[in-house]
Amino acid sequence: MTKVHNFYAGPAIIPQEAIDGAIEGLKNFKNMGLSVVEISHRTPEWEETMEQAEQIIRDLFNIGDEYAIAFMQGGASAQFTLIPLNLLPEGRKAAYTKTGTWAGNAIKEAKFYGEIDVVGSSEDKNFSYIPKGYTIPSDAAYFHITTNNTIFGTQVHELPACPVPLVADMSSDIFSRPIDLKRYDLIYAGAQKNMGIAGVTLVIIKKELLGKSGRKIPTIFDYRTHIDKQSMFNTPPVFAIYVLYLTLKWLKANGGVEAAYERNKAKSAALYAEIDRNPLFEGTTTVEDRSMMNLNFIMKDKSLEKGFLEFAKANHCVGLEGHRSIGGFRASLYNALPLESVKVLVGIMKEFELMAKSGKIQVAAGATV
Repeated sequence: MTKVHNFYAGPAIIPQEAIDGAIEGLKNFKNMGLSVVEISHRTPEWEETMEQAEQIIRDLFNIGDEYAIAFMQGGASAQFTLIPLNLLPEGRKAAYTKTGTWAGNAIKEAKFYGEIDVVGSSEDKNFSYIPKGYTIPSDAAYFHITTNNTIFGTQVHELPACPVPLVADMSSDIFSRPIDLKRYDLIYAGAQKNMGIAGVTLVIIKKELLGKSGRKIPTIFDYRTHIDKQSMFNTPPVFAIYVLYLTLKWLKANGGVEAAYERNKAKSAALYAEIDRNPLFEGTTTVEDRSMMNLNFIMKDKSLEKGFLEFAKANHCVGLEGHRSIGGFRASLYNALPLESVKVLVGIMKEFELMAKSGKIQVAAGATV
């Protein structure tokens, strides 16, 4: 089978070991003679898998007992509502930064529950940078950030000093680099980028935050419900959690978050170097705020964009189309993507440049190649 290089932003690439394990689990889970998708979630075999998945997460981030872990549903979008519902008391305010589409959606939903102070925004330059130098109000119930912006290709590389509980949407860069977990009070992330497949959302929350909003919260929307019931208040998304378990098991076996970070730095450095060197391309974000996970770039001659995408696909590189809201290109370099794939893409970009120089493709008048 021809090797396909997968740059999709999500759902995204999964380690082959996780795919193989998931296939085996679909056929015969833990030698039960049954598929993982047809067993009761109350069987000892499944409960053991849930416990193992949580333990791997604790090991990868060195998570202490002061934090609880929950496997939830509804994607990160559900958390946009559950966070203020659980953490924002009536009459209080919360602080947010607006650094992209998903951060904007989080702000929109939080406004149903109280005053939202947008302390920093990069909307003025189409979210091409991470705002800095803002002040986080000390009377806010919490401060919310989006650590990586999948659509626009920016990433928070340095946390601000935060006088209130820090909440972070890490959907597109969780487990891609080491973090000081003690600086965060709640982390959440959809699985379909760096942890597996859509259907499960990871929530890591400091226990001392629970039950303090003073609101009447419907049972299923209360974090305490899912924590008290070990993420099995209702039937959990069994297969999605199983793939998450296999993916993080692979990550731990391959050096954990620290080793993944070194690989991710090498991948992003190689591709950014070519974007900056190649006269056909240019990046779209402020250099200091560039994402390691989602690398956005455009053609200086936009008439060549369709041709480049077709050329890339012909050479087995897929998923490079930029988000439909902004166009251009986006290469997502999640943990499971090997450096080999980045090298192939860089080679394609170099070859396309040579084709332009030789006249094999038509460059718009005035463009420099």
